[in-house]
Amino acid sequence: MQPINTSLTKLLNIKTPILAAPMAFASTAELTAAVSASGGFGLFGAGFDTTEQLKETIQTVRTKLSLPKGVPVPMGIGFIGWILDMTEPSDDPRLEAILTELPVAVWFAFGEDLGKYVAQVKAFDAKRSHKTTIFVIVSSAADAVRAATEWGVDVIVAQGNEAGGHGSSISPPLLDLIPSVLAALPNGTPVVAAGGVATGSQVAALLAMGAAGVVLGTRFLFTNECRYTDQIKSVLVDADLRATQRSLCFDEVNRTNFWPPFHDGRAIANHIWEDYTSGLTLEERMKKHDESNAKGDKERLVIWAGVGAGLTKEIKPAADVVKEIHESAIKSLKTAASLLS
Repeated sequence: MQPINTSLTKLLNIKTPILAAPMAFASTAELTAAVSASGGFGLFGAGFDTTEQLKETIQTVRTKLSLPKGVPVPMGIGFIGWILDMTEPSDDPRLEAILTELPVAVWFAFGEDLGKYVAQVKAFDAKRSHKTTIFVIVSSAADAVRAATEWGVDVIVAQGNEAGGHGSSISPPLLDLIPSVLAALPNGTPVVAAGGVATGSQVAALLAMGAAGVVLGTRFLFTNECRYTDQIKSVLVDADLRATQRSLCFDEVNRTNFWPPFHDGRAIANHIWEDYTSGLTLEERMKKHDESNAKGDKERLVIWAGVGAGLTKEIKPAADVVKEIHESAIKSLKTAASLLS
């Protein structure tokens, strides 16, 4: 693999600036390991997993990558802020227990006060030689400045509103967000782009804009290693560029509406969306959702996915996806450079 060199690849010691997003209910240890083994960087979405489950995931990745105990594992664990607010005061706090397993990185998103968790990681690392790379998702230049200067995070993830799953309901499109965040960060904190990216040419374009790396979530749903069922994957394969919508209606019927203000989720706009836009009450929508799922129907499945779902039409191994996107990005970068010759 011909490396693509950015500040992010140097920081993480990887060959390609392609990251697999941490996706609760979709990530697996196998997917995370496959991306990291292919020269990229895999992240695992912690979701509501217990400490024991998360440790087992990290150990599985360690084993698949043939890494001895005591060596940092080239992966990240993605934590959701409002879930940490529930778990850290409980009898099963996750964060410090996971740090002892030596993941290279942690990722924080969607909370009222993510800074306190960043500070907790830094305080834990101050007592040892291993330093955890800290990612934080932002949706504005102001958020990026706060995370970089006040909290001292290592990597900023700028997430546009095209992204699948959850994010800011008021985030601008990625191509507008990236330049604004880059302009606001003169200290050179690496900025990673996220939202609707599914092809190598898109990766190349974002790198040319100044992004140090690109996070792909939806693209890795179309892999053998993704946790999504074959039924869900068949829906994704049939999706087009208009197949998704952002709304809290998916969380409402899913009983997961705990998100901070100005946050919602992008998912396949199936009958859940139609029930919502037709004016049905929440009680009616939940009843239809439950009945549909009990029958095994696919029309009311909650399927988190981004706009980029419409750009992919086949399921393949994650390693093949990394290779394909990396090589396509190199081709696009060379083509762009030739315009100046």
